[in-house]
Amino acid sequence: MPKRRRFETEDEEREFWSKQDSADVINWSKAKRVTLPNLKPSLTTISLRLPAFIVEEIKQLAHKRDVPYQSLIKLFLAERVQRELKGEEA
Repeated sequence: MPKRRRFETEDEEREFWSKQDSADVINWSKAKRVTLPNLKPSLTTISLRLPAFIVEEIKQLAHKRDVPYQSLIKLFLAERVQRELKGEEA
């Protein structure tokens, strides 16, 4: 295995790995699984126009569950996406 390489910038490292097979540089048999408990997913802000009555109904559902309505929308979307990806019927 080659000596551990140090990079001056992320761009330099990105360029290196775009042309390099990691198996030539890293001994994967010694790799250990890690847990990153504080890692948060990247978020993208979107603007979504919904009829007012739907927003009100979602707010009522969220209130019953004692969660913020935007969090409930994210949960509903995540559940539906998973069902769609699994090919389940609505």
